[in-house]
Amino acid sequence: MGYQPVLEVTRGNVVESVHFGAVAVADSDGRLIASWGDPETVTFLRSSAKPFQALPLLESGAAERFGIPDRELAVVCASHSGTDAHVEMVAALQSRLGVSEGDLRCGTHPPLDRDTAQRLRQAGQEPAPNRHNCSGKHTGMLGQARFHGESIEGYVDPAHPVQRRILAAFAEMCDCEPQAVELGIDGCSVPTFAVPLHAAATAFARLADPSGLGHVREAACRRIFAAMTGHADMIAGWDRFDTQLMLAKSGLVLAKGGAEGYQGLALVPGAAGPKSPGLGIALKIAEGDLGKRTDRPPGQRARSRVVASVLEQLGVLGASEIERLSAFLETRLTNWRGLVVGEMRPCLQLERTGL
Repeated sequence: MGYQPVLEVTRGNVVESVHFGAVAVADSDGRLIASWGDPETVTFLRSSAKPFQALPLLESGAAERFGIPDRELAVVCASHSGTDAHVEMVAALQSRLGVSEGDLRCGTHPPLDRDTAQRLRQAGQEPAPNRHNCSGKHTGMLGQARFHGESIEGYVDPAHPVQRRILAAFAEMCDCEPQAVELGIDGCSVPTFAVPLHAAATAFARLADPSGLGHVREAACRRIFAAMTGHADMIAGWDRFDTQLMLAKSGLVLAKGGAEGYQGLALVPGAAGPKSPGLGIALKIAEGDLGKRTDRPPGQRARSRVVASVLEQLGVLGASEIERLSAFLETRLTNWRGLVVGEMRPCLQLERTGL
């Protein structure tokens, strides 16, 4: 099947453009519950892997040793917007771990928050590494190295013990062997992982329902889930879809997007109905779904609308929540004068194998 149409864009009465994608929905035992397109499509999670990259920080005892509070743990799992609030949290974590901004090897980019980026430009300030959306993740990796007494030099290298531990934990969550995970280098220079959507959905389901994974892994998953959903503003930003979706579902849904049109979601038992199991969703927009930096709220054209359609079909989102998320789900297509010239409409229909 490969990728299938997920969003149509019309102009007048004609479908002018089509976004393609694939979706897998699985439970924590790895059973495929629903899909659209090929659920075995192999693609990179990119930043959607961040919750799993944080697991060794907790499982090793480092988070406890350093006394990392949930709000700082959230920024370890974040693709934050680079606001002052985000930078303050990253700096606080670095101070706690005994590392510094100068130790980061993530590079720099303008803050994802437009107002912050504009303010820095007007002040003639170049963005520093802590403004990078992955600075929290990198700080957490440095903390792992510090805890184990390892060199922080080269911590981004796939052969570094930090990265080897992360790969092992990620593979276990996906129920596969580490050698089955395809590796690439992410935009922030650390390894990134490609697995079938079905495997990634299983990992997200286990994040939502880690019972049976062993005491240490279960406790780590539950804490990451609580930190991310309880401090959703740290995970992205107030004007971004992941943050607002988690706020709308108030502890029932974890959302973590990644570059090139990837989205991971974890749904606690009962989120999709009274008897529904913990579920994971992995979704990929085939062409990357690159949005315009001038969008407000910033984001992509297809991903948020397709995610909402999937969650509606699973019974997770109702009318009130759709209304709350309406800024991300506008269906009307307007031109530069504000005239309505067409619409953007999801066109996928999940094929159920469970629930």
